[in-house]
Amino acid sequence: MPAFPKPNFVYNFDVNIEIENLKKHKTKRHIPEKTSDKLLIATWNIANLGLQKRWNEHYKMLAEIISWFDIIAIQETNDNLEGLNNIELELPNHYDLIFSDAGGNNERSAFIFDNKKIDRLQLVAEVAIPPKDYKYIKLDGVKTKFTGFDRTPYLCSFQWKNHKLIFISVHSFFGSEKKADVERRSLEAYAISRYADLRKNSKYAFSKNIITMGDFNIPKIEQGDQTYDALMQRGLKLPDHSTQVYSNINDDKQYDQIAFLPSLKSKITANGVFDFDTAIFPDLWESSVPNFKKYLKYYMSDHRPMWIQLKL
Repeated sequence: MPAFPKPNFVYNFDVNIEIENLKKHKTKRHIPEKTSDKLLIATWNIANLGLQKRWNEHYKMLAEIISWFDIIAIQETNDNLEGLNNIELELPNHYDLIFSDAGGNNERSAFIFDNKKIDRLQLVAEVAIPPKDYKYIKLDGVKTKFTGFDRTPYLCSFQWKNHKLIFISVHSFFGSEKKADVERRSLEAYAISRYADLRKNSKYAFSKNIITMGDFNIPKIEQGDQTYDALMQRGLKLPDHSTQVYSNINDDKQYDQIAFLPSLKSKITANGVFDFDTAIFPDLWESSVPNFKKYLKYYMSDHRPMWIQLKL
């Protein structure tokens, strides 16, 4: 992705105060503390990570939020690993990371995880669909042909207690709101849903605990939205959101989602979106809303993290 414009002003703040603001808002948004019998899972598109030149203070704030979770998928990690490495430096030593090579838009996908809580297993892959199977990626009323993923979904397997889990990080094609681009995006969503369904029914599946998460570029979570319908078509489920908090800081889109196979639906004990942007830099917000949003998009992100709590 191209970098957001760098703000043409300097905003100084006390990082310790802002981290306390985040912690207070964490309580308000009912993000649970870590426990041994439940797993906290999150996904976050951190805008152009490694491309936009953040300060150490911003990395400390990003790392603070990430540290609340046992595993978190990160999208929009640039081929330049500076941003991801700087976040890792601010995390406790028991956090580890794994990442893909660069794909579409020069982006990597990454997982950051607490290695005291979960162990990475052998299966690490990209969700690649053989060209001979492209003909099966089709939707009613869609004339656009599936030709592969723009940013190939990244798959990693982990073990928590006696359970094997497969996580797939997704950053779907966006392009524009033109019909062909919406159709391409929808075909990618269907391809993910089909993949999870096929693995669920395969006797050779490494695990059937499959969770797909990331930036699906879904504008609305409702029947009739083409991308949403495509993602749900082969049986994937979404958590029931108790409050309507959108996943972008403009507060009007539901781009980011965590989707899972039906067998996990009853195992989700809590979930939400963390609207960090409503808790930090209050004086900048009060002085200039446009400058506040420019600053957040460049130094933090234009997306909010989404999370679930799982008990198996």
